[in-house]
Formats: sequence, C-alpha cells, structure tokens
Amino acid sequence: MVDFEVWQHTVAASAACSGVGVHSGRHAQLVVKPAAVNTGIVFVRTDIADRNNRVPALAAGVVKTQLNTEIANGAGVAVSTIEHLMAALAALRIDNAVIEIDGPECPIMDGSALPFVQLLDRAGRKVQDAPRRFIEILERVEAAGPGKTAALSPSDVFEVDFELRYATPVIGTQRIALEVTEQSFRQELAAARTFGFVHEVEKLQAMGLALGASLDNAVAIENDAIVNEGGLRMEREFVRHKALDAVGDLYTLGAPILGRFETVCGGHALNNQLCCMLLARPDAWRIRSFAPEMAEAV
Repeated sequence: MVDFEVWQHTVAASAACSGVGVHSGRHAQLVVKPAAVNTGIVFVRTDIADRNNRVPALAAGVVKTQLNTEIANGAGVAVSTIEHLMAALAALRIDNAVIEIDGPECPIMDGSALPFVQLLDRAGRKVQDAPRRFIEILERVEAAGPGKTAALSPSDVFEVDFELRYATPVIGTQRIALEVTEQSFRQELAAARTFGFVHEVEKLQAMGLALGASLDNAVAIENDAIVNEGGLRMEREFVRHKALDAVGDLYTLGAPILGRFETVCGGHALNNQLCCMLLARPDAWRIRSFAPEMAEAV
C-alpha cells in the first residue's frame, strides 16, 4: 500500500495559528497539541470554563452541516468549520491531537487546507506505541438526497471520486478521482479554496453565515465570472475543494478509511449522513490493524 502507516501518530510539538471565522466573523487562535494514544482528535474551547469544554471530532457529535461542519458535546459546547483542519489531519496521518481554540469557529485562513498542512508541518509528527486502527469497508453503503448521492464501498486504499455539477459555466460539471495519500493531498487538494456566489452573501449574512467571508478566503463568483484577482489557483479548483471537504468530514468516523468514497453533488450534510449510516451498519465495516503483532483483524 502506498503511504501506509501501521502505528499511531501525534504531533511532535505544539503549533499555533490564528484568523477570522468565515461564518462567525470572530477572530480565534488555534493551537494543535500532542495527545496520548487512542485520544483521537479532540477540540478544547479554552474560552469556556463553566462546563465540559472538550468536543471530540466524531460524526455522532455533528450538529450542523449548513456550509460547514459543526460539532458539539453534551454540554452544548460547539466548534464549527472543522473540515479543512480535519482534512489536513487525515492526510498527514495524525491520529491523536488536542486542538485548543479560544472561540466558536476554526479560522478560515485562506479558505483552503494548505495553512493547516503548514501548521502540522511546523508541529512535526511523532510515532506512538500503539497500532493504527483502520475502518475497512466490507459492504457498500449509500446515502442520497435530492439530486445527490454518496457511497462508501470496499477498497484496499482510501479513494475519493467526486463529481460536482453547477449551472454556471464557471463551474459546470467537474470530477476528480484519486487515491488520497499525503502526497496526493498536498499536490491535488490542499490548496483548493472554498467558494461562493456574491448574490447569496446578503441572504447568508442575514442567517448569521459568511460574516467573515472575503476575497482573501474564498473564490467569489458573480455573473458567471470569478471576481478574485488572479482567478483560480488550479484547474477544477471547485471540485478539488469539495473533495477536500469530504476527506475532512469522513475523518469524523474516528479512524482512517480503507474504502472508496463516491459522490455526485455531495456536501457536508450528505457526508455526515453517510458516516452515520455506516456506523449503524456493523456488518458493513470492521476495524483492522496492520502492526506486526496484530496482523489479523481485531
């Protein structure tokens, strides 16, 4: 298998970044810190001290999926727009980390996962004395919504096949299919930015969304044209970003996937629906470990 790890990893040291939340418009500082084996990815709201401020990044804790993925714990403490950081953690094979954040939303940075890849590069990786646990897909599981579908099916590697369809000719129909490894994520997905339509901004802001959106952190489309100076960063940047989002959303399963993810016009809501459907189907998956002393399924 390409780019395959059998041992768990955490970050080697703490690293921080800060910026505005694309929806809340609030500034936040985020610090990624090392964590013990089997911790998983846990967000900690350092601005909250009167109740449980630890929020595990798990599919069962997803509470909102409108234009981002938001998680919350039983005490009602939430963290939103986690998907770009989660994608970077998944791609760089970080199994365990504590993410301290002093606000309700992760910084949007430049609208892509690249700043979070750079953050994790600064932190470094540390191998841990515990086998990595994979979610191996055994049977196809499908989710669907109006005009959209998503599925997970068996594969020896983690693959993403995303097809995107928009009426505007700026986007049209775009597709990307790839095996997701650290190298392919860095080269094909990490720098792809989120996007939106200028004519929708006022409506979104009235709903409390897109309050921090700007040309510095999103690709803006108006009258079938790209507003940003310099245009796109890469060919098919729109579908690449949606694939990036999916990598992050799927990591809320709590472990890396051995399976093929296919979707047509999917998004955060359908991604989470699929994750929850999979978890409810114990016959459709199993936990695998490939460390030498645990070569058999566990």
